[in-house]
Amino acid sequence: MAGDPRLPSVDRDGPEARLASVRASIADAARSAGRSVDEITLVVVTKYHPASLVRELAALGVTDVGENRHQEAQAKAAELADLDLTWHFVGQLQSKKARQVRRYADVVQSLDRDSVVDAFAPTESEPEPRVIDGFVQVNLTDDPGRGGVQPDAVEAMVERVLRTGTVRLRGVMAVAPLDEEPRRAFARLRGISARVAAIAPGATDISAGMSGDHAEAIAEGATHLRIGTAITGNRPAAP
Repeated sequence: MAGDPRLPSVDRDGPEARLASVRASIADAARSAGRSVDEITLVVVTKYHPASLVRELAALGVTDVGENRHQEAQAKAAELADLDLTWHFVGQLQSKKARQVRRYADVVQSLDRDSVVDAFAPTESEPEPRVIDGFVQVNLTDDPGRGGVQPDAVEAMVERVLRTGTVRLRGVMAVAPLDEEPRRAFARLRGISARVAAIAPGATDISAGMSGDHAEAIAEGATHLRIGTAITGNRPAAP
């Protein structure tokens, strides 16, 4: 979210100090919301950063890493295969890349189109594919060009995911619109999450909240935070 005015300025400390600061902020927000920090998974998004930074973060206790470009994610996962990391694919996914992503990603957080969901279904060449976790991405804006399913189409998408048999539905994911107060947007997502859980009782997770709005997301029940810049530092230019 380059240019997002909600993003805090990042100081010049190293990743250890930034990670400690974010963890403290998460703990404070959880306490304010009357929640346990143990309920919240921190996914560090390392887009454009080298695998060496991921290795450094892993040494600091980071277990969940997010990427939103297939080629970059695939290369990093291969280079860091010796680490016990959970890889989250958080970017918009092309259906033709879905099976390749499944080879290294443990979680896909951007299920938002029929073609993408269907691409994870078993085929004759892959009758028993690897099962992964998945989140249905919800579009909280009025812009149909943004990634995500419109709220009134969420139930149909959930049913489609459940039919694949190869995606273990975890819940919903969304990005707060830039022109709306984040907590209000996340409150709407929380309501959508309740509708999903009525169909799939085990799919109660909510992936919401980034560097600039994770406290608001925690207040509205987020179980997964996708935080990049506040931990990794300013993002390098695209390779």
